[in-house]
Amino acid sequence: MSEVKPFKVAWHAAEVGAVLEKVRAYAFPPAPEVDDGWIYGCDAKYLKSLCDHWLDGYDWRAAEAELNKFPQFTARIEDFDIHFIHVVGEAGGKRPLLLSHGWPGSHYEFWDSIEKLAFPSRFGGDAADAFDVVVPSLPGFGFSSKPVRPIGQRGTARLFNALMTQALGYDSYLAQGGDWGAMVTSWLGLDHAAHTKAIHLNMLGFRPKDPPTGDAETAWAAQSAAATQWYGAYLQLQVTRPQSIAWMGAGNPVGQAAWIVERFHDWSDLRGEPFGEVYSMDQLLTNVMIYVMTGSFTTGAWYYRGLIEEGGLAALQGQRCETPTAFAGFPGETYTVMPPRSYAERAYNITRWTELPRGGHFLAMEEPDLFVDDVRGWARDL
Repeated sequence: MSEVKPFKVAWHAAEVGAVLEKVRAYAFPPAPEVDDGWIYGCDAKYLKSLCDHWLDGYDWRAAEAELNKFPQFTARIEDFDIHFIHVVGEAGGKRPLLLSHGWPGSHYEFWDSIEKLAFPSRFGGDAADAFDVVVPSLPGFGFSSKPVRPIGQRGTARLFNALMTQALGYDSYLAQGGDWGAMVTSWLGLDHAAHTKAIHLNMLGFRPKDPPTGDAETAWAAQSAAATQWYGAYLQLQVTRPQSIAWMGAGNPVGQAAWIVERFHDWSDLRGEPFGEVYSMDQLLTNVMIYVMTGSFTTGAWYYRGLIEEGGLAALQGQRCETPTAFAGFPGETYTVMPPRSYAERAYNITRWTELPRGGHFLAMEEPDLFVDDVRGWARDL
């Protein structure tokens, strides 16, 4: 059995000070003088405001304390020290739930959901809906150790299954994921079905072998292709030449922040409220600091190349996950557009299909209450 060790986030003042000095000294390049700078990348006015807050308003010690809010550990799995949150809730060890994040998020994405999932009675819910909540950091992300070369999502699923069954001793568990976490969760359902009882996704992972058919699927495919064309340049770079972005981002906390925050802006549901009300600057900066302080901006970008190392998109075509699968779609997703159920059902054993009233790509962070309610409902249906 893998040894589990307690872990605590410890940011040293000198290291944080060095980061802040780089932020203070950053020479902003020219930016187009337009009303909406987001159409060119990260908006210059917002980025400058974020940096001002980083220097004069962001309490990094409070953020450090917040990141130590829940019990966290590391476990040696194969060649990795996998970092994870483990909250034994009112379920008392009987209902484990594995939550997997993606890029450019972190385990912090689930922060406003963890306690509600583990202790529903504290929030007016039913203790019968409680889980033991496990939230790992992907290998190469945050406080998990770094690979020596890119690792992909199928390999991550193997590590996470070992975490749950060997390190934590759960014979079976439920798994949820979005973004890359949806791909990891899909592989858990396919390769580790003996332990993964059911999965919950808020992004499509596997694709059926046959192409889209019918009006709805054809329209979705066209919409997805257009979204990829507009929002997917970063993906092409990180899949093919991830080290190129690493050279530009290393030692450049402002550049890293711009690259990360742009995704949060572009992929979130901004139809009902402005970006500044969807996330606070403190939330965004804590997520950025997890990358900056751990040096995981580079290996986080590598994770895209990991898909290619494991066979690329061809490895996802024609797979069908027979593990019971729930899918939660959200109308504000701009990039990975929600597919028709008919298309998803050719790749998954869909047992629950929810179309949420609002929310975008970072569902657990944007709409934690909707996320929690849907996860509870899914598990209750099981």
